[in-house]
Amino acid sequence: MTNPITKIQFTQNGLNEIQAELIELKNSKLASAIERVARARDFGDLSENAEYHAAKEELSFVEGRIEELESIIVKAQVVKSSGSGAVSLGCKVTVELGKTEHTYEIVGEWEADPIKKKISHTSPLGQALLGKTKGQAVEFEAPAGKVIYKIKKIH
Repeated sequence: MTNPITKIQFTQNGLNEIQAELIELKNSKLASAIERVARARDFGDLSENAEYHAAKEELSFVEGRIEELESIIVKAQVVKSSGSGAVSLGCKVTVELGKTEHTYEIVGEWEADPIKKKISHTSPLGQALLGKTKGQAVEFEAPAGKVIYKIKKIH
């Protein structure tokens, strides 16, 4: 019996970004890292060659990241916003806390980037927002304690 592959949910933009990173790694950074190892090898005794060890470490990182991204892409499932008027993966939500409004994009776990206001659908806020509609209040536990947002707009 085989185990089913667990799908990793992405927005189309998120999957495009991961694929672009993979292409850059394969087409540019991998060759550069291999060349750096070869150059460093020419410096002599490998046991005391710091440049060689640093180059090998960089190559290992690039190869590991390529493997990780390929594994993610194989499991990727693009999810489009449902358009139902309820919060779903792929939509943007404007919420209000007091007199302050914040707009977040609900994305897959691998796309989450709080600085860019992209929150994972599995985060406490993401889970609280999913399925809710404009005008509803959502409550969730933040590091600073309980927070209640009111949904102002879903786009």
